[in-house]
This record gives sequence, structure tokens and C-alpha cells, in this order.
Amino acid sequence: MKVRKHINDLYEDLRDGHNLVSLLEVLSGVKLPREKGRMRFHRLQNVQIALDFLKQRQVKLVNIRNDDITDGNPKLTLGLIWTIILHFQISDIYISGESGDMSAKEKLLLWTQKVTAGYIGVKCTNFSSCWSDGKMFNALIHRYRPDLVDMERVQIQSNRENLEQAFEIAERLGVTRLLDAEDVDVPSPDEKSVITYVSSIYDAFPKVPEGGEGISAIEVDSRWLEYQTRLESLISWIKQHTILMSDKSFPQNPVELKALYNQYIHFKETEIPAREQEKGRIEELYKLLEVWIEFGRIKLPQGYHPNDVEEEWGKLIIEMLEREKLLRPAVERLELLLQIANKIQNGALSCEEKLTLAKNTLQADAAHLEAGQPVQYEADVVVYLQECEGLLRQLQVDVQILRDENYYQLEELAIMRLQDELVTLRLECTNLYRKGHFSTLELAPAPTLSTTQLKGESLTKGLHTSSASWFRKPMTRTELVAISSSEDEGSLRFVYELLAWVEEMQVSADRLPAH
Repeated sequence: MKVRKHINDLYEDLRDGHNLVSLLEVLSGVKLPREKGRMRFHRLQNVQIALDFLKQRQVKLVNIRNDDITDGNPKLTLGLIWTIILHFQISDIYISGESGDMSAKEKLLLWTQKVTAGYIGVKCTNFSSCWSDGKMFNALIHRYRPDLVDMERVQIQSNRENLEQAFEIAERLGVTRLLDAEDVDVPSPDEKSVITYVSSIYDAFPKVPEGGEGISAIEVDSRWLEYQTRLESLISWIKQHTILMSDKSFPQNPVELKALYNQYIHFKETEIPAREQEKGRIEELYKLLEVWIEFGRIKLPQGYHPNDVEEEWGKLIIEMLEREKLLRPAVERLELLLQIANKIQNGALSCEEKLTLAKNTLQADAAHLEAGQPVQYEADVVVYLQECEGLLRQLQVDVQILRDENYYQLEELAIMRLQDELVTLRLECTNLYRKGHFSTLELAPAPTLSTTQLKGESLTKGLHTSSASWFRKPMTRTELVAISSSEDEGSLRFVYELLAWVEEMQVSADRLPAH
């Protein structure tokens, strides 16, 4: 049929050798030469081409000559056809567990026994009497397509009904109907006919390829269950983590944010590769099951194709990339703010040390005054306070950066307290040295930091300005509240600011030349 040839009479239609050569070409896929003439010589030559080709393929031909076929010898013609069937259709059978010296017939018998193992009332020991009731044929089909055969019904049906049912279903599955029910429903059906038909079933039904991976009919259900379980688990995991990755709200705490970022990196570098391997395993399983899906044994539900997994996987990867795109800069930003905060803390420690030195030195001079002695360390105290004021001015620029960025621990920085201590210490300093003997070195004004100054602008042109040219206005309450953490703190600073301003004005007034 594949080459549009027709055989009506087996003995007659093979005599010229043309159909015989065409048959071998279809079975082997090899193009063979042939004689075009119609004389006996040409016929003998064509048959000989076919016989020589079979000999080259190590096919044993016992007592078959070209003239036997050309003369239409029934017995030898049937023998030749059976030899061709045996070689091209039955010998190409691979069964796991077979021994190397098994014949094609023994291999086919072993395959049949393995496939029908476990069926009640079915036992295959030969290719004749075991098949006459039709149960063997139905068991074979049921193993591959349990949805098409009711084995309980097979047990109560007649031989003829079983045979008709099996041949009809097998034909729908692609097996050419080589047998008639009445020819098999006999005590001993023709062995060669049964072998040929069973080998056709073997060819048409899915099988484990020789030396390759595959799933046998017995394994289909368990492997299909494994496939479903793996796929459902993976898709569930993907969807769950797609939702997690879509959350773009990050904590402001650097420790928590860093932990979140480390979790993401672990997810990306460890969990994703592991799930990618699982995705690959699902794809491999699908390829093994695909032949059974095409055969109709497995009905693939919607959403259970590897492409469906791939689609969900793509959504997860997109959300991951979007998350990383936002998470990485957020981590880098907080790390930078953390560095600035550490810098402020270190500066605050230095300032605190200078304030302590100023306080201790001031106490020493207070003791001198109480003892009726002149003050000795006024210049040192002024230097300490000026250095502390300079540090605070520098740190306020960094503080403003943290404030603008809403740094989560801004209120915990010690700089606010230090500024209050500096104001208090300056008042004490002014009070003490006004009582004592003033040196020619004048005190610098108290550190008052306006909004523009917080942005890094110059605070004062110099700390040692002449008293005649130096007059300043106190900062307003509104300005101080703006740079404070609360309104109460701003009000307190405003009180200190006014006190300091009054003291400074008194000192300046005392130093004005008398007229």
C-alpha cells in the first residue's frame, strides 16, 4: 500500500519479483536495483536480487531458489514470506531481562508474559491454544488502554465475542486486522498467524526502546502519578513565591533590610537552581509519558503541560528581577546612611570628650575662684568649646542628610544632647569668667544653627571677632523648633538661646569703652 502495489494472489503476484523487491524496499528503506523486462530471465533476475539482499542481511533461506518463487511454488513462497516477517517484524523486539541467545519468537513470548502478568485466567505459554478464547488479546489491550476494555466483561463473554472485541479495538489503535475471529476460535490456532498479529500489536503499541529511556505499560500509572505530584507541587511553590517576590515594601531598619536581601540572594542562588532542576525532571518525565498521551492512555488535564510550568516560571523570574531592581539600591542607600550615622556617632564621641575636658577645666577654675585665686584656664576652655562647636557644625550637615532620608534611628543620635550640653556649658563659662579676671581672648558665640546653616552654609566668618563689630540676633523659636525633634525640645532650646544671648550682650556691654 505504501508504494501503491496490490497483492491479490500471493503465489501469482510475487512471480515477476517486482512486488517482492518493492516489499523489501519498504521494510528496509533501501533502494534496490531491478530488471524492467517481462521475460522469464528478467523475472528470475528480480527474484534473485531480493534473495541476495536477504542473504546480505543474514536472513537464513533454506532451500529457496529464485525459480521456486518465479514458478509460484506455494510452500516455498509461504516459507519466504514467513522468513521476511520473522526477520523484519518479529526479530526487532527488545525485552528487558532477555538473554542474548533468545529467538524472536521467545522474545515476543516473554514480552507477552510480562505485559499480561497478574491478569486472572490469563496465562501465555504458546502462540496457539492460549489465544483461542480471546482473553490474551484483550489483556494485552487492557494493559495499554484500560479505558477501552472491561476485563470483568471479558471473563463472561464467549470466545468469538472476545476475539471480535479485541480485533476491533486493536484496529482503532492502529493494528492492521490480520486475523478473523473464526480462524482463531479453534482449539489450536495457526501459530505463525498469531505470532505475526501479536508482533503487529507490539509494533503499534508504545514500548521501551532498546537501550533508551522509556516507560513500560506496567509503569504508566505510577509514573503519571509522579508527574502530576511533581508538577502540582512545583506550580504551587512558584505561585506562592511569585506573590512573595511581588511585595516591594521593604523595612527601613538596615539589619532587617540586609537580612531580607540575604534571604533573596539565598533564594536566587540556592532555591531557584534546585527548582530549576525539578522543572527539568518534570520535562524529562513528560517526554517519557508523551507517547502514552498520544496513544490515549493518559488524558492530559488543562494546565498540566510543561509549557504551563514554564509560563508560571517566567512570571516568577520577572517578579524576582523587579524585586532585585528595587532591593539592591535600597540596601546600598541604607548602608550609606549607616556609614553617615556611624560617622556622626564617632564625631559625637570626640565632641563629648572635648565637652568633658571643658567641664573639668571649668570646674578647676571655679575652685580657684572659690579659693580667692584668679582663673587660669579661660583660654583652654574657650578652645575646647570652639573645637566642639566646629565639630557640631560639621555633623549637622550629615544629620540633615539623615533627616531628609527619614533615617530610622535619627532620634537616637547623641548630637542633639551634645548641642544642649554645649549651650549649658557656655552659660556656665560666661557666668564664671565674668566673676573672675577676663583674659584678652574673647568667647565665641554659642553654636546656634539655623535651617540654612544645616544645609552646609558658613555659620560665622570667625570665632575671634572684635566685640565692637560683633552683634547677633538670637534665633527665633520657630527656627529652633524646625531643627528639633519635638516642639518641647525647640522651646527649651529657645530659652537657652535667649539666656546665652543676654549673657553675651552683657559681656559685650561691659567691654565697651567708657565715654
